[in-house]
Amino acid sequence: MAPIRLSREAITRLPPHVARPTYDLEAVSPGIVHLGLGGFHRAHMARFTHDLMCLRPGASSWGILGAGLMPGDSALHAALAAQDRLYSLVERDGAAETVTVIGALAGLVGAWETTAPLLAAIDAPGVRIVSLTVTANGYGLNPGTRSLDPAHPLIAQDLARPDTPRSAVGVLVEALRRRRIAGRPAFTALSCDNIQGNGAVLRAAVLDFARRREPALADWIEARGRFPSTMVDRITPLTQASDIVGLADRHGLADQAPVVCERFIQWVIEDDFADGRPDWDLVGAQFVADVAPYERMKLRLLNASHLAVAALGRLIGYEFVHVAMADTRLADFMRALMDRETGPTLEPVPGVDLAAYKATLIARFANPAIRDTVERVNTDAPLNYLLDPIRDRLAAGESVDLLALALAAWMRRVRGVDESGGPIDVRHPLAAELRAAAMRGGADPGPLFAIRALFGDLGDDPRLAGPTARWLASLYNAGAAATLAGLDLTKPLA
Repeated sequence: MAPIRLSREAITRLPPHVARPTYDLEAVSPGIVHLGLGGFHRAHMARFTHDLMCLRPGASSWGILGAGLMPGDSALHAALAAQDRLYSLVERDGAAETVTVIGALAGLVGAWETTAPLLAAIDAPGVRIVSLTVTANGYGLNPGTRSLDPAHPLIAQDLARPDTPRSAVGVLVEALRRRRIAGRPAFTALSCDNIQGNGAVLRAAVLDFARRREPALADWIEARGRFPSTMVDRITPLTQASDIVGLADRHGLADQAPVVCERFIQWVIEDDFADGRPDWDLVGAQFVADVAPYERMKLRLLNASHLAVAALGRLIGYEFVHVAMADTRLADFMRALMDRETGPTLEPVPGVDLAAYKATLIARFANPAIRDTVERVNTDAPLNYLLDPIRDRLAAGESVDLLALALAAWMRRVRGVDESGGPIDVRHPLAAELRAAAMRGGADPGPLFAIRALFGDLGDDPRLAGPTARWLASLYNAGAAATLAGLDLTKPLA
């Protein structure tokens, strides 16, 4: 039998084991506009919203209108539109997988040519939240200060022509300006990106932009707007062609826009909204007064470890994270990194057993069903995942030897050439400058540390510069595998 092409008409004909919406799809209306309709959002926030609608049909007024800001978003939008905005979420744990058709998308808007339709969508009376997963690079920030960079090309363009914004921050400010003029309440701007203090960072960027445009507008946003911080967690690799084929073969479902992810999911949200919110806590999210302890735990233990393993794994030649974790040298390194350096920077986290959490991370990274690539991690992960705990360790007068090894691996990778001479695709706003500095310095990290926009004055501290230079020389001279093999994690490093 041919696979069933996913659509609203086909919902009743899906195989019995495929879960589907239990709410009226026609009743789903936009209450949220989301910027950046990628796989993570569809595996995470859209999943929570779908589950809430299944539990409470009245929550259908919190449907999500997905917006794409980049030309590369057009293919996904076309695929979703052809499927009546439905898609399959494949959740994997070991050899088992479950499939759920998600119906939380209330609409789609392409804003890669003009943001006029996006601004009109945000103007809609029912919209009370504008959420974002645009990655750290999408905020137009100075990477060293994490504040708005007025020289950033998109930000500079939007400051010159603020009525026709192209950046996420410019869109938020223009949309809030329209709310103010119309005498309507401000919406909540909800960041779901992996940025420490993401709500505070977004708020500062929006206020800075607004103040440069119109001080009175900034005052109104400061008084009325809300920018709650969040901690988001679910490993979601890029969908592969084999995932689409497997969905058809194993589940009889033809879907051109499925999302594959692990079964684990977590969302911790600061409970500070301007004009109401969905009851996501009824389906597993946590609303708290202070997200910081949870966020810091995730960034320091999960994200820093992910980047360390992915950087070293790429140099060794591993393609997938789970394969890298099967290398006991890398798994032991990750455990030591968490136990010795990143973990000690944490305060107690309410309701969390940190030892159990670290063990869970090891198991999640090693999950062979996810097939997450080291390149995805290396591409998506900001360097601050390593630099923030390094700063804290140095401020406390503590060792940064293992963090320095992870940093040295990152520095070796941005050269753009692996140990066998093959190309590495380095995707970073400063990619050309990073590669030039790495090639100029070789085993000397000095030229890279001199990029102040990224490192600030960290490279001036011999407590970091010394071990980084030692590890970088080893990576160049002996290679990543031999460098890890030479680690004796039973005693303090020299």
